[in-house]
Amino acid sequence: MNKWLVAVTAAAGLAALVGNAWAAPLNLADIQAKNRQTHKYTCATGKILQVTYWNTANGQSFALVPVKGQQLLFVNTISASGAKYQAGSYTWWTKGPRADLYDATDGENAPPMLSDCVTINR
Repeated sequence: MNKWLVAVTAAAGLAALVGNAWAAPLNLADIQAKNRQTHKYTCATGKILQVTYWNTANGQSFALVPVKGQQLLFVNTISASGAKYQAGSYTWWTKGPRADLYDATDGENAPPMLSDCVTINR
């Protein structure tokens, strides 16, 4: 019985250590940004968003976008036109001074969550 208790305790301890290693917070200081820009957008609903963009030395781009009261980090992905950023089920799609926010869980043909967002400072 003691060997079983030792094995279970060891397994639980190892699982806790591995779980903590995977849950380490992302340190944005580790991302070498070439430049950072913050833009305010006003959307068709009247909602105002403040979005921060980072361009890195290796060509990656990120956007910090508020969604449902939380700041989400979006990663730039390929788009035919404009700049498309993804975070989970959300898409922040910009083209020039305009942007729209989509949620893929709303369905493929669903309208944007936020549409006609236009920068109010450039």
